[in-house]
Amino acid sequence: MTTSALEPRVATLEDAMRELAFQSTLTQRELARLSREMAEFKDEMAEFKDEMKEFKDEMREFKDEMKTFKDEVRRDQRESNRKWGDMANRLGTIVEDLVAPSLPRIIQETIGEEVIDLSVRRKRRLPGGRSQEFDAIAVTPSLVCLNSTKATLRSADVYKLIDEIDQLREFFPEYRKVPVVGILATLDAEDSVVRHASRLGFLVLAVGDALMEVQNPPGFEPKRW
Repeated sequence: MTTSALEPRVATLEDAMRELAFQSTLTQRELARLSREMAEFKDEMAEFKDEMKEFKDEMREFKDEMKTFKDEVRRDQRESNRKWGDMANRLGTIVEDLVAPSLPRIIQETIGEEVIDLSVRRKRRLPGGRSQEFDAIAVTPSLVCLNSTKATLRSADVYKLIDEIDQLREFFPEYRKVPVVGILATLDAEDSVVRHASRLGFLVLAVGDALMEVQNPPGFEPKRW
């Protein structure tokens, strides 16, 4: 093959080598750019993680502060309710000021029925002259809730409520065939009295965060007398 015939091939090979070198240079530059961008991305992610950690720490502190605030509010509310209860006790208005306003809510929460009639200090006199006063009577579509309130609740008061249920049916004949739920209310209920009342199926209320609160164990189902 003559020299003149090889020259075009050499030129083509040189062009291909130059193109290859050029593409290699571009590739290296692109790899270098990607490497820089990845390094920047890693730095940004590291900063983002630090910021997220700071944010989580701030949120944890905020939650702790909110919990402390809620606990303080609950303590203040409970203390306020107790003072209100002490005042109502001195004035003899525990039923009117504490118990009666709480009965519709508690009956709805524990029994699942709406109170359609609520009377406080309900009196009834029999034809023979005997009379009886009941602290509070709450009527729902299917039963009657009879409340007995004591500033200090004792075990003897638990048994007395059984007698009051009998008296309720005697003085209010319209309730003789209606199930009755007994509700005991007090300022501060002792655990032993709550257990005793729960065994007999009575709801027990005492001053708490929401004025009056149920003291029976979770899942307690009041008895229908």
